[in-house]
Amino acid sequence: MNADALATLNQHLHAALAALPDETRRLFHGRGRRWPGLEQITVDWMQGVLLVCLFREPAAEELDALKRLLRALGETPAWRSSGARTLLLQHRYLPDSATEALIGEAIEEAVISEGGLRFLLDFGRKQNSGLFLDMRYGRRWVQANAAGKRVLNLFAYTCGFSVAALAGGAEQVVNLDMARAALSRGRDNHRLNDQDLQRVSFLGHELFKSWGKVRKLGPYDLIVIDPPSFQKGSFALTQDYQKILRRLPELLNAGGSVLACVNDPGIGADFLVDGMAREAPALRFVERLENPPEFADIEADGGLKALVFRQDWAPGIPGRSSVESPRPAKAQPRAARRRIIPVYNARS
Repeated sequence: MNADALATLNQHLHAALAALPDETRRLFHGRGRRWPGLEQITVDWMQGVLLVCLFREPAAEELDALKRLLRALGETPAWRSSGARTLLLQHRYLPDSATEALIGEAIEEAVISEGGLRFLLDFGRKQNSGLFLDMRYGRRWVQANAAGKRVLNLFAYTCGFSVAALAGGAEQVVNLDMARAALSRGRDNHRLNDQDLQRVSFLGHELFKSWGKVRKLGPYDLIVIDPPSFQKGSFALTQDYQKILRRLPELLNAGGSVLACVNDPGIGADFLVDGMAREAPALRFVERLENPPEFADIEADGGLKALVFRQDWAPGIPGRSSVESPRPAKAQPRAARRRIIPVYNARS
């Protein structure tokens, strides 16, 4: 973070404050590696709160310079006219992801909106605020494709997909995540949107020990898989994702869909396409969802990969998948081999 890099950040922040969106958005995505020296900085607009995340510890003098820049922002006409009231700096590289208020008062919670839906976020108490902004188009897709369907939301976290599914008219949603506190926040998010909790199930279990319960609550018309890259003691993406894929045919109704996601910058879309062809050949690749433009990456496969698959089935045998389903088309862009890219925290 030399002087030139900080000048670039300052320019972006002033431009962003002059044209703030009505809803929560990423304003600066340094982790897309398009601005040298700023690869470990992101800035999010949380509708009154500007959240700056620092993913790698800088030198002491660099941190001081960054803080001076951010504090000075509060003295500018752009800040005063923006409606912003608080600027938080979160040190994501620290074990407790400590957060400090550089402008305004510290704030621990706030309700934000996305696509007309409301979510309760945390600031300063946890590594992640409670909503992954790069998945905005994924939630939009689920909302548009959930009408009348039974939905299984794996690695549900705070149930953003579930909120979107019910908003789209889903008949029933099953949320599974071993983090029960996150599921509790998911209940809060449903209540914020005046949604019927009788149409939602919350399973605070480890997935690989709960297949029987998951299967009993099915079958499903839509399954969402959005796992972490690594979860100590329970999930390692490159080893365990295939175990989920091979279970999909027995969980899906005939013609059911899957939204399968990976957010490891070192793993390309072909990881999912090839894995599905190998483990669940009845599911054919349909499309890869675009990422929001504010998450542009220097490499097309460096950001989120959210792929849609649909299960073919044998005519006359409802709910059974065809073993002769063709190999799915390759996802674009092509990126079959693992690239070595530094990752300091799993999700940005």
